[in-house]
Parts: sequence; C-alpha cells; structure tokens
Amino acid sequence: MLVFVIPLKSPQASKSWELVTKLFERCIKSICNQTSLEYRVIVVCHEQPRLEFHHPHITYIEVDFPPPNEPDAFSVGHTDKGRKILKGLIHAQEFSPSHTMAVDADDCVSKYLAEFVNQNHNCHGWFINKGYKYQNSSDYVYIKRRNFYKICGTCNILRYDLNQLPEKPEYNRGYGYYKFYVDHEKVRDNLAEKGTPIKPLPFPGAVYIVSTGENLYYGTTKLTFSIFNRKALNKSIREEFSLYPLSKNPVITEALYSR
Repeated sequence: MLVFVIPLKSPQASKSWELVTKLFERCIKSICNQTSLEYRVIVVCHEQPRLEFHHPHITYIEVDFPPPNEPDAFSVGHTDKGRKILKGLIHAQEFSPSHTMAVDADDCVSKYLAEFVNQNHNCHGWFINKGYKYQNSSDYVYIKRRNFYKICGTCNILRYDLNQLPEKPEYNRGYGYYKFYVDHEKVRDNLAEKGTPIKPLPFPGAVYIVSTGENLYYGTTKLTFSIFNRKALNKSIREEFSLYPLSKNPVITEALYSR
C-alpha cells in the first residue's frame, strides 16, 4: 500500500487561507483519483481546512507545535514542513504501508501511482525524473524531461523502512533534524550511498504548479518554458492528474510549502 503524506501550511503562515484551501483541495482530489484503492492519505496541519470534497481514505492530523510566524523565512518554513512530514510518516505505520510519498499541497499527481507501487511493492522506491510544470489557467503544460526531482518536492516514493525515521521522533528541533524529509533533491544520492538505490519512475508522475509567487526553491523566473516542451492540456492529462484551473487570474500568489 502507498501512503501519501501532505504537510499543509497553517492559516497563520498564509497570506490567503482561502487560496491555500483551494489549492489543497485540487491536490487532494488528484491523489484520491487513484486507479487502485490500495492507498491512504495523511494530511498534517495546524487547522483542518473546510472542503466540499471528502474521502474515506483521508486522515487529518492536527498538530499542536507552534506554527511559523514568518511566512517568507526559508528555514522556519522548512522546519515546519519537515516536522509535519515526520509526523505523518510516523502515523503511516497504522496502515502498514509498503511505500510512502510526501506531496506538496499545491501539486497534482498521476492517478496510476498507487497501482504501480502495488505491482512493484518489493522495490526500494522511485524518484520522478520526468514530470510536468503548469502555470495556473494556462491551456498548456510543459514537460520536464529530466531532473524533475530537483525542482519539485512531490518527487520521491520510498519503501517505508528507508524513511530514516528516528526511534524517538522529536518535533521541537531545528531545520537540520528534518533535512532528509525536506531536501527532496538529495534523497536519491543519499539512498544510493547507503546501498538502497531508488529508480526513476517510468512515467511522468506529478505536475509541479508554478507561478505561486512564493516558491522557496524556484521562482517562475528561474524556470524555463520552452515552446518545444509545451503540450496542450488535453483531456488525457486533465483526467490523469485531476488538473483544472482554479480561476482566470493570471497569478496565484500563495504557495503551500512549494519547494
């Protein structure tokens, strides 16, 4: 079984909790569109968002550690993200997962992930080398043919025992304590050095939602959008990733632990 873990930003650290909620709802709909029922979703948050969408496979965990007070502070935001991912991974034990996947709460994922994992449950795991980038309200997606895992946090599917979980988890530590869960681009090399290499996922596994205005790793100005990598947002892609525009506004101004 594949368990998805989503660390959700707090209302206190959000510029627009309404927008945070809309982005998250699209994300959770995408995850719950899996072709296999052998999956669960754990959302770790300070406050459960009010959604019209509900699903029996979703579990919400509300934490009581202090939320970050500085939305734009890199280390503070990433520490909060890291401790939430750790909290979710610990809770995932209840579902006896073969694998887990951390998902940024504004991204979308392929509906084939759970099915693929269940068919290959003995593998160490996978990193998403190929995926899509999407600017909200656009009629196109842009294919990222390699190194997708270096720009997007929704990128690693790991066998549960490879998550490097501490024997006695702590949630009041600094950023360094949670680096393995936050530094997504380093997981591949980290596990290879330990003799448990993960493989590239053999199909595009996620859509990195850009133009959020607050990307912690990559802002839109640092991403390329070549016409040669452009692909129409057709019915097939919409259905596989449950990808739909939130509005016709040209820019989304809120990020949910984006990179």
